[in-house]
Amino acid sequence: MVDETSAADAADGSSRLRPDEPRIHPTAELKECRLGRHVEIGPRTLLREVSVGDFSYFERGGEAIYTSVGKFCSIAANTRLNALEHPVERLTTHKLTYRPNEYFRYLGIDQAFRERRRSKRVTIGNDVWIGHGAVVMPGVTIGDGAVVGANAVVTRDVPPFTIVAGVPARALRPRFPERVARRIAALAWWDWPQDRLHAAVPDMQALPIEDFLDRWEAR
Repeated sequence: MVDETSAADAADGSSRLRPDEPRIHPTAELKECRLGRHVEIGPRTLLREVSVGDFSYFERGGEAIYTSVGKFCSIAANTRLNALEHPVERLTTHKLTYRPNEYFRYLGIDQAFRERRRSKRVTIGNDVWIGHGAVVMPGVTIGDGAVVGANAVVTRDVPPFTIVAGVPARALRPRFPERVARRIAALAWWDWPQDRLHAAVPDMQALPIEDFLDRWEAR
């Protein structure tokens, strides 16, 4: 006998979808963050004033501050997004000058320095893969579909669909020919509703990229 509720769910497609609430490991620490659907935050991850788009995930030990992360981003373990800046122009780079409240009473946080840090927000596009131990410096933008190699230090903007690696990170090659990258950007699959994504996954797995584009641009 078929349960009537299950049959109704199957009919409207809802049975295909898992709960879309973010999954946050109990050892992770988040402050003033905004998380999208199906986001995963791994063990010992530290996020401060970070927004994370749908389906993106941080593996263990990641850190980010003042960062916007797009959808479907894969952020490997021990990465650092928006590495902490110190005031090299001052007498000392130590936090004594911008967080003196940790040592002395009646001396507050240097709000001007905090706002300086906030103004250098890191922006990560959609479908970006950031490899193990990579560091992204303040103010950097990484375009849609880009790949950052393990242990890279990204000091400048990364164009969409570009693979970078090294210290400092340099472009190695594009992920796709330019004509293909333009088609993927126009398709903007990362904004599709979940039922469309569900239908497209088998083709993502099986079809060469241009065959996939031909089929789904036409639908």
